Amino acid sequence: MGASFDLVIRGATVVCHDGIGAADVAVRDGRIAAIGDLAGAAAAEVFQAAGLHVLPGVIDSQVHFREPGHEQKEDLASGTAAAALGGVTAVFEMPNTRPGTTNPAALADKLERARGRARVDYAFYVGATPENVDGLAELERLPGCSGVKLFMGSSTGDLLVADDPTIARVLRNGRRRVAVHAEDEARMQARRHLAKDSVLSHPVWRDPECALNATRRLIELARAAGRRVHVLHVTTADEIDFLQGHKDIATVEVTPQHLTLVAPDCYERHGNLAQMNPPIRDARHQAGLWAGLRAGVVDVIGSDHAPHTIEEKQRPYPESPSGMPGVQTLLPLLLDHLAAGRLTLARLMDLTSAGAQRIFGLAGKGRLAAGWDADLTLVDLARRETITGKWLASKCGWSPFEGRTVTGWPVATLVRGQWAMRDGELVGPPIGRPIRFQETLRT
Repeated sequence: MGASFDLVIRGATVVCHDGIGAADVAVRDGRIAAIGDLAGAAAAEVFQAAGLHVLPGVIDSQVHFREPGHEQKEDLASGTAAAALGGVTAVFEMPNTRPGTTNPAALADKLERARGRARVDYAFYVGATPENVDGLAELERLPGCSGVKLFMGSSTGDLLVADDPTIARVLRNGRRRVAVHAEDEARMQARRHLAKDSVLSHPVWRDPECALNATRRLIELARAAGRRVHVLHVTTADEIDFLQGHKDIATVEVTPQHLTLVAPDCYERHGNLAQMNPPIRDARHQAGLWAGLRAGVVDVIGSDHAPHTIEEKQRPYPESPSGMPGVQTLLPLLLDHLAAGRLTLARLMDLTSAGAQRIFGLAGKGRLAAGWDADLTLVDLARRETITGKWLASKCGWSPFEGRTVTGWPVATLVRGQWAMRDGELVGPPIGRPIRFQETLRT
């Protein structure tokens, strides 16, 4: 008699570090138990996956789910539902809520809010402030914490550490990699008058030099402190060229939005819905991001899911807030780029799962291998679908990608061996748990 499992996914094409090929995947007690030819295995459930690819569960390492304080835009229940529907199995949520996640009580509050409501696994960043710098080393070791987030430039919310001496103090307090929004606050304030009455001026005001100057300052300060950093939502070809020489200390994120939308077309077509920080830029910078992705400079894709209500986005620019939803469209957009030949399946896997595991030291996630959490994303690479408002689960109810037809679609999401989504429908109760990290397990 063959081995007995809770679930066998049979007849799929498996995408893992060992390569891409036909195999079955068996799950037992929430973990991957075996990969290979399991034709003789007994299982409580068998899922026939012929024609589908099985990926390691997609990890979105930058989302803003707005709870607490702005639940009219999003909350942990709706945001994680959007994640599961989009094939995402785990998320890192950002600290610029109200109140901000800047102390142990605020982190504990978010963890309690997520319990029994989150449909995927989760961790929360703590935000650096001038007031909590000395306690960051302790904060980053708390269970459920994905690390420290540093805003060098102002964006949504009031978290900001703009001056080099305080940034240096942040980098000297702690050991885990610090995630950074790198825009130069002084330059942005000096150029504020360039934010005219059209969103077309957004990338003029927050120009490429705002990003490059901040990234250069960050790397200099990181080297002096001996601290690893993660540069979020890189938007310029110049940053890619610069960061290529600093990969020993800096990892790089880009977003599907910056890889897909291009200025000025996106502003003419979508208006304020295309407004985000740092901005969508022109074709030269988008080409630079793709070149960096192909060269291996880019380590991870994060959605920077940052929803606002449609009423807020319809305010006249620059009163309109920056940010757009993205957790549910991250994978469909990347699969469409895959279909167009812009990246390989192995590279997609690395950018959406293994990259986050390496950068942040996730325990048991980010790899399709025996013994690891059975976080799995099943996709149909040939399926053509149109992104519709009806499909979107985010409370904000809109996306700049609404109406876009893509090739490649997530058809099932498993979180620790349990179905979170099948055939476009949420399955079962919310089962999300806090993500565990290797760094915190050692301390």
